Amino acid sequence: MRMDSFYVFSDTRFLDLVAYQYGNEQCKPMHSFGPAIRNHYLFHYVLSGKGVLDVNLESDEKSISYPVCAGQGFLIEPGYVTTYYADRYDPWEYVWIEFDGLRAGEFTSEAGLSAASPIFTPSSAADADTLAKDMLYMVDHPDMTGPRFIGHLYLILDTLISTSSKRKKIQNGKLSRFYAQEAISFIEQYYPSPITVEDMAKRCNLDRSYFGKVFKDTIGQSPQEFLIHYRMTKASTLLTTTDLPISAICEQVGYPNQLHFSRAFKNVYGVPPRAYRQNHKQISLAFDNRGRKETL
Repeated sequence: MRMDSFYVFSDTRFLDLVAYQYGNEQCKPMHSFGPAIRNHYLFHYVLSGKGVLDVNLESDEKSISYPVCAGQGFLIEPGYVTTYYADRYDPWEYVWIEFDGLRAGEFTSEAGLSAASPIFTPSSAADADTLAKDMLYMVDHPDMTGPRFIGHLYLILDTLISTSSKRKKIQNGKLSRFYAQEAISFIEQYYPSPITVEDMAKRCNLDRSYFGKVFKDTIGQSPQEFLIHYRMTKASTLLTTTDLPISAICEQVGYPNQLHFSRAFKNVYGVPPRAYRQNHKQISLAFDNRGRKETL
């Protein structure tokens, strides 16, 4: 039996895709987590046993229960109330990773996974074995450098997409991706300025509503959501790698109003900018630059 493990990834240099925590666990009967709302994507792959995932899509509705068994996985999207628990007689063992980034929604959407469709089922037993090996490799090699680990995370998501029985077929992919990439390039260049979705649509010479649909179908987020997430990711990097005052950081990422910036940052990361900076400093003291836990 594999020993339980837990690791924190604390390298904040990445934007398109970034990891936060990962590990594996052999759960006790009826062991549960939740109800809780996650700030990032969380994917579990079940190695053995079984359990249940409960997802509440709307606050005023009952949760939906999904049984999950060995060889399957489940995705938790940020912003939804979820609970998951191990079976009473055959508790699951799983390997898991918490991740996010500007392209995270695009990748999970391409795999056919969402809050409304959270269960991953591989196309074949061989595909299940491939994903299991890819995910177990990261917990067996926690000494990987930051770039190597993110590269391996890309490999995991590629396997997730290519082996998913729900894999989304992208129609007119080349043209849609061209428009999406044009908009992303525009955001990367002008995010410190007060740009709007209309500005992005004009850059692509598209009607605003049609542009919004193309962008969301391709990337998995609306243009406005992507812009906010991009700005907040830039802000998180400045908070953790510089001593700039928050008033200066909010201006650098396109928010002339510090109150509006703080609200947007908290919506993305779950804590205000000042608390995020302090929490990161505490994590840096507890973990070395490879993410492994050390004695305080």
